[in-house]
Amino acid sequence: MKIFDNVFGVHEQAMRLRQDRLGLLSENLVNAETPNYKAKDVDFRKAMNASLANSGVSLEQTHGAHMKHRSLSSIGGAEIIYRNPMNPAADGNTVEAHYEQSEFGKETARYMATVQFIENRIGGIRRAFRGE
Repeated sequence: MKIFDNVFGVHEQAMRLRQDRLGLLSENLVNAETPNYKAKDVDFRKAMNASLANSGVSLEQTHGAHMKHRSLSSIGGAEIIYRNPMNPAADGNTVEAHYEQSEFGKETARYMATVQFIENRIGGIRRAFRGE
């Protein structure tokens, strides 16, 4: 049904990207003791911009008083980047558990906020169907 296309807006893409980032962060934590393991991450802003560009949603300035967004280079989806550690391990592992745990906690909070936006949208649709 055309009426329900893109009902969640950017939140659907954001949730998928946040889920992927949480997966990478948890993979880093699991491999914290693996020799020569390189910590991976995703630049969420670049990945989200690429996702929106592929979906046809535009972030162009439509009025002179609107704030301009930073121009980002074109990437093919969520590009995985490797983190440079502050204190590299002797075995070549670049995972810093305290940093990964901190980022995991922040990303979990962002994920839950995205879930809340989607839940609110669903609640609004339910109320509209009930005629409230």
